[in-house]
Amino acid sequence: MVYRDFQGMKLSALGFGAMRLPVIDGDDSRIDEAATFQMVDTAMDAGINYYDTAWGYHGENSETVMGRALKRYPREKFCIATKFPGYDPSNWSHVEEIFEKQLEKLQVEYFDFYLFHNVCEMNIDAYLDDGKYGIYSYLMEQKKNGRIRHLGFSCHGSMDVLKRFLDAYGKDMEFCQLQLNYLDWTFQNGKGKVALLDEWKIPVWVMEPLRGGKLAGLKEEHEEELKKLRPDEEIPAWAFRFLQSIPSVTMILSGMSSQEQLEKNIKTFEMDRKLDDGEMKTLLGIADSMLSVGTVPCTACHYCVSHCPQGLDIPHLISLYNEHIYTGGGFIAPMALSALPEDKKPQACLHCRSCEQVCPQQIKISEVFTDFSEKLG
Repeated sequence: MVYRDFQGMKLSALGFGAMRLPVIDGDDSRIDEAATFQMVDTAMDAGINYYDTAWGYHGENSETVMGRALKRYPREKFCIATKFPGYDPSNWSHVEEIFEKQLEKLQVEYFDFYLFHNVCEMNIDAYLDDGKYGIYSYLMEQKKNGRIRHLGFSCHGSMDVLKRFLDAYGKDMEFCQLQLNYLDWTFQNGKGKVALLDEWKIPVWVMEPLRGGKLAGLKEEHEEELKKLRPDEEIPAWAFRFLQSIPSVTMILSGMSSQEQLEKNIKTFEMDRKLDDGEMKTLLGIADSMLSVGTVPCTACHYCVSHCPQGLDIPHLISLYNEHIYTGGGFIAPMALSALPEDKKPQACLHCRSCEQVCPQQIKISEVFTDFSEKLG
């Protein structure tokens, strides 16, 4: 097992994510405990010492099952990470109640790692309003009391959201968990976000390294291209090798739902095999090819914005449209749009086409927004 240094600790570079545990009869809230226990045993035997869960995973059952699974091992053998569920506004005023319940569910006296969960457009104001909700103050107090050993945050928001959070709390954040992979290196500006975190000297924890499984298998021509470079490398391993090549990436979480997936990932993490410049160029070229299908080629030049009588942030809305199209739905676009006033959403477009007259890419913006509105219902 490959390990990474973090504040004097040796963390397994592969973390066990408990968001996609094996379930019974396809019911996400019914975790298959026997299969999960077997996976945890395999992970422990392989040297994985980082286990990541959260309040909302598996219908709020993931923490309970992981608590039972890990309770069978000495406390010093594993690090447990969980998160304050700020993605749900009904939780904002209940940080103490939720924190205490999480300790009970996981059957521990302290959390090795604790996160502000899913910092994004929808909740950034609540997270930053410490006078009203006191989330930051409470978590800092728990850190002072030793019930949180390391405090960080996960972020699905835009670069602006990330900057706001760091400006407010960055001095106290020890790590940041990002959705990062060779698609999102450009698609969600992962490269820029990592650079910003580097400025703050905050190491990166990775979620969605395989983009929800999209990078576990590629088109035949893309797989052949990669096989020519590394005949012995499995296709999913390329996603992990990409992340191993980013110096500030410390932890790579994988939400594994089967024993087979776990064993393959363990094999990948038996060694570091960073990409050379040529391999990196090829892989990012494949990502560009994948992203070109069905998405809108907006370059965010912003020429359109000054010509919109509604003052819509057209590049931002198109980026959310592209995310929604490529992912086939998902939560990111609806979540980001929920933070916007009604007159700044796609359906506020007047279809005057003033923006289209100055678009260098000749994008039919009004048609994009009509399609976006229909897809969002």
